[in-house]
Parts: sequence; structure tokens; C-alpha cells
Amino acid sequence: MQRVMRFELQVDNPQAAIDFYADVFGWKFHQLEGHDYWFVSTGESGEGIDGAIMKSPDGVARTVNSIAVPSVDQFLAKIEERGGQVVVPKMTMPGMGYLAYCIDPEGTIFGVSQTDPEAK
Repeated sequence: MQRVMRFELQVDNPQAAIDFYADVFGWKFHQLEGHDYWFVSTGESGEGIDGAIMKSPDGVARTVNSIAVPSVDQFLAKIEERGGQVVVPKMTMPGMGYLAYCIDPEGTIFGVSQTDPEAK
């Protein structure tokens, strides 16, 4: 069974969102060098997952959940076979792994993410 591993907040103003979530919830942020992408640490203990904040590519605010998979390529094929659509093809996140964004048959966007520290 594949589990949600990370959330991503896509917003118009990342700094405003960072300020809000840091102030309200005490979350910590670390910017990915050279990118408008910030990793979010939501805590050290207890239930929950970490995430990220980024500038929305189309100006629409949304939350995208990424699901951990052993192979992005295999799951993209399964998603398309079952009526889903790949909307952002597999991309490399150097030192982290691979990620792609899809839409399910009901129109919900989600990510599939494969961990690979050797990714370049």
C-alpha cells in the first residue's frame, strides 16, 4: 500500500504563506537552493507529515499530496491505464528522487514521488 509522504502548498505569495504558517503553527522552512521551493518541517514528534511551499505555476492556490511509490515510471503507467492523466511528467529532484504530477479521473491533482538519493 502506498502512503502520502508530503503535502505541497502552491500559493501566489510563498513568503506570506511562510510567515503565516511559521507564526500560527511554528513550522520551520528551508529553501531549496536556487528554487522558489521551501521544505516545511511540521514537527519533530507526533503524528503528521512534512511538506513544501512553492509559488503556484498558474496562480491558483491548492494543496497537492504526493504519494510515495517504488517506481514513478510504473505508477504513471498504472495511472494512465486506469483513466488518470499525467499533467507534469517525471522530473528529477537532485539528491532526493523523482516526482510527477497527475490528475485522477475525478479531477484531483496529486503527485507520485520516488525516493532516490542518487538522483541527478
